[in-house]
Amino acid sequence: MEAQELKEKVEQALKEIRPFLQNDGGDISLLSIDHGTVVRVQLLGACVGCTVNQMTLKSGVEMTIKKHAPQIEKVINVED
Repeated sequence: MEAQELKEKVEQALKEIRPFLQNDGGDISLLSIDHGTVVRVQLLGACVGCTVNQMTLKSGVEMTIKKHAPQIEKVINVED
């Protein structure tokens, strides 16, 4: 899969999950896709420092991204 196509699939996944994060006063931003297998995101707003953000990242964000782009192996939250 071409890099641009992969980025579009990941962005589509983030669009799907964003309303849930925004309901809790947070958001998410795509920072990069490394080697076509690792997605780096940054949780924003209320998601920063939230005790459930690791669970949100794994069960929600990573699962949704993998559904759209199965070659993604992991999703990493980059903090400031």
